Amino acid sequence: MTTAPVTGPLGATSVQHAPVIETAGGLVWRVRDDRLQVQLVHRPKYDDWSWPKGKLDEGEALPATAVREVAEETGKAVVLGVPLPGLQYLTPEGRVKRVHYWAARRARAETDVLALAARAPVPPVSHDEVDRQTWLDADAAARRLTRETDRGPLDALVEAYEEGWLPTHVVAIVRHGKAVSRTSWYGAEQDRPLTPLGHAQAAATVPVLAAYGVSLVMSSRWERCATTIDPYVRASGLSPGYGDNLTEAQHERSPSRVAATVRDLLESERSSVLCTHRPVLPTVLDVLGQHSRRAVANALPGRDPFLEPGEMLVAHVARTGKGPRVVAVETVTPPVY
Repeated sequence: MTTAPVTGPLGATSVQHAPVIETAGGLVWRVRDDRLQVQLVHRPKYDDWSWPKGKLDEGEALPATAVREVAEETGKAVVLGVPLPGLQYLTPEGRVKRVHYWAARRARAETDVLALAARAPVPPVSHDEVDRQTWLDADAAARRLTRETDRGPLDALVEAYEEGWLPTHVVAIVRHGKAVSRTSWYGAEQDRPLTPLGHAQAAATVPVLAAYGVSLVMSSRWERCATTIDPYVRASGLSPGYGDNLTEAQHERSPSRVAATVRDLLESERSSVLCTHRPVLPTVLDVLGQHSRRAVANALPGRDPFLEPGEMLVAHVARTGKGPRVVAVETVTPPVY
């Protein structure tokens, strides 16, 4: 397939009003004999070697697209790591195609089984789509890639590997879904429920959290948070941890307890999600920022620290000699239809 670059890296486009095709995929990596290796796929339709990727389905979040497409083209489930530079180019039909990439590792049966339970089973690889796969050292992969622009994400992956930032876990911070307004609720504040939209937002978090391999759930005990995280708890079979210290009332009395919970999640090697309330978020983000203020600030440019209802912030955490370091942060709004 012949393509014409628009800008190369994901960003502003020189083509105005072109219909955009959103796609996502991953650079699946491993280390063998102290060498970084990556997995390439060959597509017979285009006779090219490239990264596994594919189109966004309606109602799907990009991280979920990435793990689904990698699984479909390699036959193996993966867990997403740090985001990588994307690409943007013109198709022969004149449409803009935008590709979003993540570093990805093979899912591990011993640690990722519950997150995988929240996903669809991995289908057999269609040989009409992908007829060959190969693992190559990073420098050999750069030579094998058909398109030179595909080397950009690889360069970023190699840089992350050299910095020690490829083995990561995530701490996902979720603001509870849309709740019934305070003025229209006459019950106890801790019992204020989600609206129908809030329930839909809660369900939409499931494939996103599963894409990042979340295996530890922490939440405020109050109804709107517990209900937001419940669909993932049910889909994965995880046992959640509900904390009074994550509620609005306890946070007002003792923000330090919230901060301690976040630090514990950063220190853990398990990927986790923490669901809490709008007034609690500044304390949560402050702790994340202490471990890399630039990464957190870049994820929320020009914004206040309050996520929208149902929105999540995904912090990628690497272990260093000086403790956990937040090396990348994403904001994800799971689509609701």
